[in-house]
Amino acid sequence: MASDEMIKVVGDRFCVPYTMELLVKKKIQSFSNSHYDVFDTTGNILLQVNGGIWNLQKKRVMKDPAGLPVVTLREKQAISWKQEWQMHEGESRHCLCSVKRSGGFNIKSNLDVHLASPYKDAASDFRVTGSLASLSIKVRRGNSIIAEVTHSYTWGSYKGKECFKIKVYPEVDYAFIVALLVIIHENDNA
Repeated sequence: MASDEMIKVVGDRFCVPYTMELLVKKKIQSFSNSHYDVFDTTGNILLQVNGGIWNLQKKRVMKDPAGLPVVTLREKQAISWKQEWQMHEGESRHCLCSVKRSGGFNIKSNLDVHLASPYKDAASDFRVTGSLASLSIKVRRGNSIIAEVTHSYTWGSYKGKECFKIKVYPEVDYAFIVALLVIIHENDNA
């Protein structure tokens, strides 16, 4: 990452001054529930994301290790090929950003992220690009890569257990990056 500027969307408590390696484990618990656990390299749990996968209103709640809501992800219900999600602070309706699929049917899962602001122009603040074939995702701000995600396909992937590795660059909000991973993964599995 080229910039030393802190990138905080969810909160500055999720920004650290060094490159952070995370491990995300996803488990489908039932036909209506999936669960993500986020660990650091020493095995400490940092975040958990719960929510239904096959319900009419897709909603995910990210919590810290104490069980307090950090962010809520809600899929916006609209008849469109472009799926759109909104990221809300805690369990409130205060919108932090909106995330929208760049195009309809793509091999690559591109997302445009627009921060909530009354002074918005048409350009996206962040861009998420991923390839189903290469199993990798990159999060960019302008031309700079701020985070990278790789999907580890294992035998457990076929049993509803998946594993992702995330590299978050210094001063980048890792809770925001995890939320984007959940959104892109839910879009790909819709």
